[in-house]
Amino acid sequence: MPIPPEPKREHPSTYFVQDRSNQEEMKRLQIQDAMATAGMGGPLAEQPDPTAFQRVLDVGCGTGGWLIELAKTTPTSTELVGVDASRTFVEYARAQAEAEQVSDRVKFQVMDSLRMLEFPNHSFDLVNLRLGMSWLRTWDWPKVLQEFGRIARPDGVIRITEANAFPDGNSPALMRIGDLGMTAFYQAGHLFTQTRDGMTSQLARLLEQHGYQQVQTQAHVLEYRAGTPEGLNFTANLQLVFRTIVPFLQKWARLPDDYEELYHQMLQEIQQPDFVARQYLLTAWGMVSPPELSTRKSDPLR
Repeated sequence: MPIPPEPKREHPSTYFVQDRSNQEEMKRLQIQDAMATAGMGGPLAEQPDPTAFQRVLDVGCGTGGWLIELAKTTPTSTELVGVDASRTFVEYARAQAEAEQVSDRVKFQVMDSLRMLEFPNHSFDLVNLRLGMSWLRTWDWPKVLQEFGRIARPDGVIRITEANAFPDGNSPALMRIGDLGMTAFYQAGHLFTQTRDGMTSQLARLLEQHGYQQVQTQAHVLEYRAGTPEGLNFTANLQLVFRTIVPFLQKWARLPDDYEELYHQMLQEIQQPDFVARQYLLTAWGMVSPPELSTRKSDPLR
């Protein structure tokens, strides 16, 4: 399948970090990507037969970690494509694919999924989207899910993974900053309700509403404790995200005057020996209806 030519310029971004060349955010994405994949048991842990997916598209691929891990663990996946609106992320992902020696099967492309996914109909066995809440607004989902159904083959799988807006933990400062972030994401249109599950609670409904069949879900609760490898990665992620998110908070919520003090208080609390936090993730997936089934369902005379 030919890869379409890249656009000559990037379009305005809906991603919560506006600066696409932000190196701290790119580093954070790598940490977050690895944490999520490991915590969920692998790139396609809930699928009964990952070898069934030879052609896979990862939408909003970021720095490419999920797709590269899929290539390393599933040799039968022979055509893996990642698309992202950020040229910085895509160039990094390409370099990582080369370093991991999977670039013969893994390709990354600059593409704005909110405009159009420039692939022919029925191109992929599986279309994956993970943590799209960071750039998708509630009103973007219908168009995106319609495009997914177009480019997936009949009986292909659409797979979406989202997290609760921010983790829960026994750090008061973390909870307070998380509430600020949740408010900002809701005000910006990234959450359906102003609650931490304002995205995860809607995944199954969205897939069913847009005609996908046999919708299933798999929940994951990722636990992070101080002093563990997972806890150290969690701490590194928080150190970065609550820096890069500041302009977003200033735009969509009221940034408190004591934010800097609050940030440092959070860093102290999450490194205490008794610190524990939990992040909830949900994967929902469904099958694309065969054309004849879609026709029957849309024709009231049948």
